[in-house]
Amino acid sequence: MSDLPESTFFELTAHSAVVELAMNRPEKANSMTPDFWADLPRIMDALDGNPNVRAVVLTGAGKSFSGGMDLATFTDINHLLKEEPGRAAYALRRLILYLQEAFNAIERARMPVIAAIQGACIGGAVDLITACDIRLASADAKFSIEEINIGMTADVGTLQRLPKLIPHGRAVELAMTGRRFTADEAFAWGLVTEVFETPEALRDGALVLAASLAAKSPLGMVGIKKALVYARDHSVPDGLDQIATWNGGMLRPEDLLLAIQARMARQEGTFKDLLDEGEQKSGQKSEVRG
Repeated sequence: MSDLPESTFFELTAHSAVVELAMNRPEKANSMTPDFWADLPRIMDALDGNPNVRAVVLTGAGKSFSGGMDLATFTDINHLLKEEPGRAAYALRRLILYLQEAFNAIERARMPVIAAIQGACIGGAVDLITACDIRLASADAKFSIEEINIGMTADVGTLQRLPKLIPHGRAVELAMTGRRFTADEAFAWGLVTEVFETPEALRDGALVLAASLAAKSPLGMVGIKKALVYARDHSVPDGLDQIATWNGGMLRPEDLLLAIQARMARQEGTFKDLLDEGEQKSGQKSEVRG
């Protein structure tokens, strides 16, 4: 896959239909610099529009997944707060919405995104993983909703998404205390679905899982992701209506019959990619992937 976007913060590696998206500032514990916030939504939107991409694995180079927001961002916020109060408040709100969009892009993307978490996962990194679809960790992973420890309220997704992933009372306790918690605790609460003994085993396991998801119908996969996000934020009747409308428009016999035939033959099905933007405009058909 030669058409991957470039980045000054992330390193992208293609593994067939899986893209490994690695935060690549290990000397700074992959702290989230301005390049991170600019590049992540741009990359996710580009991968979302690339029909050859079926799954993404989000990793961090070095010993830590991410130490959270870089101090330079807080310096910028401090400068803002010295301006005229009304204008400063408006500018700060716009900045927060801009930061939130980086993680919204993960949730909005059609393909599954797996977070592979080793070492430190602190502050903004917790906001990041809560926007992913599946979270895996190595035994050395340590988490913290750090914002209360620096006198602020987390504002880029943790407080909105975490209570939908783990018991509400536990989310309250973690946000209010800012205490560190372990991979085993995260597993017990359902924040991560598997804990691996080493970071190397974690990366291998995440790529294996991503490959298995990439082998499934991409149309079925995007339907699952859309339905789960919608159901999280709506009532059961609303969710049932949404999925009835979705399948009424999207369910087609080709993928369904192919999957059933492959299952009967005890084989993996080979599903067509979705159309890219150029194909949508030209009406050309996507090639069948192996």
